[in-house]
This record gives sequence, structure tokens and C-alpha cells, in this order.
Amino acid sequence: MSTTFTVLMGDRGRVVVPSDLRARQKWEQGTPLLLIETAHGVVLATRDQAKRLLRDQLAGESLVEELIADRRAAAQRDEDGVA
Repeated sequence: MSTTFTVLMGDRGRVVVPSDLRARQKWEQGTPLLLIETAHGVVLATRDQAKRLLRDQLAGESLVEELIADRRAAAQRDEDGVA
């Protein structure tokens, strides 16, 4: 689920996280949160959420497997005499 919330920066840089969002994320008073600055903006997450986000971004095709597949395809083209 993706929802956008608008909040205002308050006194001394304080930001209030809307109760709806806190409830859905199961963030209670005292929950440690990370502010992660990226080239595209800032991400607010718990440590576990940040770990999952990073793992999801790194998941996918292995570069080693991709290189091996490319080499095998090139070798097959050489065997077949295809340029």
C-alpha cells in the first residue's frame, strides 16, 4: 500500500507522524526510526524495514550468473559459426 501524507516541520525540527500511518506501520511511542537520506529524498523506516528495503533492492539476477550466461551464449555462437 502506498499513501502520501503531508506533515509540517514544527518547532526545533519536529515532525508529527500521522496516527493512521503509525497504526499501519505498528510504530508505537519510543519506536526507533531511521531517517535515510538518498539522492531521491528521505526515507523514514525502522531498522528492520530498512534492512528489508535494502535486501529487496539487492535481490534479483546474480551478476555472476548473468556473466556466465553471456559467456555460454558467446561460446555457442562461436561453435555455430555465427558472428
